[in-house]
Amino acid sequence: MSLARPCCVVFLFAASLAAQKQPFDVQTLLKIARIQEPQLSPDGKTVAFTVQTVDIAQNTKPKQIYTVPLNGGGTDGVPRQITMQGTDNERPEWSPDSSRIAFISDRAGLDQRSSAQVWIMNADGSNARPITNLSTEAGGVLFSPDGKKLVFTSSVFPDCPDDACNKSRLDAEKNSKVKARSFTTLLYRHWTEWQTKRRSHLMVVDADGGPVKDLTPGARDVPPFSLGGPDDYAISADSKEVCYSMNADPVPATSTNADLFVVPISGGDSMKITINPGADSSPQYSPDGRWLAYRSQARAGYEADRWRLMVLERATGRVNVLTDSLDRPVQSFTWSPDSNALFFTVLDRGLQPIEMIPTAGGATRVIVSGASTLDDMKLTSDGKTMIYTAESGSAPAEIYRASSGGGPPVALTHLNDALLAQTALTPLEDFWVDAADKTRIQSFVVKPPDFQPNHKYPVLFLIHGGPEGDWGESWTYRWNAQVFASAGYLIVMPNPRGSTGYGQKFTEDIRDNWGGTPFDDIMAVVDHVASLPYADADRIAAAGGSYGGYMIDWMLGHTHRFKALVSHAGVYDLRSEFGATDELWFPLWEFNGVPWDNPDTYAKWSPSYYAKDFHTPTLVIDGEQDFRVPYTQGLQLFTALQLQKVPSKLLLFPDEGHWVLKPQNAVLWYNTFLEWIGEWTRPAPPPPATPATVAPQH
Repeated sequence: MSLARPCCVVFLFAASLAAQKQPFDVQTLLKIARIQEPQLSPDGKTVAFTVQTVDIAQNTKPKQIYTVPLNGGGTDGVPRQITMQGTDNERPEWSPDSSRIAFISDRAGLDQRSSAQVWIMNADGSNARPITNLSTEAGGVLFSPDGKKLVFTSSVFPDCPDDACNKSRLDAEKNSKVKARSFTTLLYRHWTEWQTKRRSHLMVVDADGGPVKDLTPGARDVPPFSLGGPDDYAISADSKEVCYSMNADPVPATSTNADLFVVPISGGDSMKITINPGADSSPQYSPDGRWLAYRSQARAGYEADRWRLMVLERATGRVNVLTDSLDRPVQSFTWSPDSNALFFTVLDRGLQPIEMIPTAGGATRVIVSGASTLDDMKLTSDGKTMIYTAESGSAPAEIYRASSGGGPPVALTHLNDALLAQTALTPLEDFWVDAADKTRIQSFVVKPPDFQPNHKYPVLFLIHGGPEGDWGESWTYRWNAQVFASAGYLIVMPNPRGSTGYGQKFTEDIRDNWGGTPFDDIMAVVDHVASLPYADADRIAAAGGSYGGYMIDWMLGHTHRFKALVSHAGVYDLRSEFGATDELWFPLWEFNGVPWDNPDTYAKWSPSYYAKDFHTPTLVIDGEQDFRVPYTQGLQLFTALQLQKVPSKLLLFPDEGHWVLKPQNAVLWYNTFLEWIGEWTRPAPPPPATPATVAPQH
């Protein structure tokens, strides 16, 4: 008798908690603390990282720097925020003695002007002081291993000898009443920005401040547009040399050929050290200084070529391809402290584990894996402990510690635990179907909260972009499947031909085949899902962005299976898209040349040629600052829908690009999306859950 009562109390309490959980809507999504950029101190005692939060009322996303001890939380069990001023504090970089942190901050400097500059503070956040005060601002700071120098980026006028010249030019631009732009070359705009006369350069300054020196003078951007990021340059172990990636081809709009260059950290002539026709990026020097590791793509002009992990012996120039036999793209990597091995991540069937390979080559070994995406690996100097971030389709990123001696990983951060415990999140599931040619196609599924297998749910298919991309066990703030599932939909995320993580041939099967095999793959998944007893085959919708938007546009003219569609930043007319997009190497590869030399291909795969067959109600969404898929593509689609008398709606964001990033715009995006889908596939309320049976008391 005494055992029965506690059992019943626990059971009823658990049921009560489950019933109290709130739907995971966009408002909840925007409350999540976004953890990024973890950096382990050289003494192995502390992890510094950034946390971005969302202020919907102010329409901002402030970012601050936190620290947490490697052996666990602080005195109160939680990480400690060490920056308070400014709205954007990022890129924490430890000094070699672990006593200071260099970082980028937009707080007001000595002249009381707010701009992104290099700052240094003590490890506890005290005594923060600016190191730079450049009119062209600063980003991406790195500490040299000897602690004497800081390397960072700044967008400068290449012909200006100093910051006074840069400031004069910037003031003249600001005060000019003429805002016209003039160009004589490609690339004249990129992503969301028009090209100006400024170029991103690597700069160096003493760690205690002083004159700033330009390490990469000239008319090229370092790092290159297509690869850009702090991991595209590195400082040698002896602090004498900087390696960086740069695209030196005459027309960067048609080329992915970024090569690696080295330059003395004191300044001087740069020397190219790679001759590969594809992209070379992400250089990292080994701790012993003998090697330089980097990622490389073999083929020119193909941005989705397989990323291979390379090691260059600096003394001889000999290069070894470590992962040539691994038919998966290397995403990120880090050195072991003894320089004898590299730890790296690969994309594999929707998952991203951490693996290891000897520097001399050989078999790879999985170090950490699971139903998750792992990244940001860092090891202690004795090699006994590793930190990394882990996220999944049902959990945002947190930082973990793992021991090389084995045992379960330990979470160092729990910033979102309390919030997520109050909401209904659904773990991802997956299934496989056979395509028409018997190729296996994987899809991921998110079921609605409180899923009941005897109830029929409306289905929402999400089509990923890229097209060389994927859905899997990763967290996202755009196109978050949990938000859609909480609205009552069965969410299906297929990875058709063109997706990454299934072998290079699978990825390349989409070339000159955009609306062919990938469409057939998706429809095979639709057929399978429609046969499921809990899927309502009469209420299926689909949505996608970028290439996913293209696929929605293609579906409009090729199937009537869907009750409603959402096309976000979708490619509608291939010929006009070619003439207006920024990175021309992409269509040149995908469609085997320019439209005037290959008109039949551009016509064959262009959704605009099938407008007469459009019938499905469609929501069209675009950002007016999108230079990847210019918003005029959406205008053309909406015009065709309206002239065909197809129920349709156009949502334009004048202040967004390819992605909707501003908080209030994101709320509008999610709400408009769900209202549109709901108008045509309104979810029926599920039947009441069967009351829980309480164990009888004896």
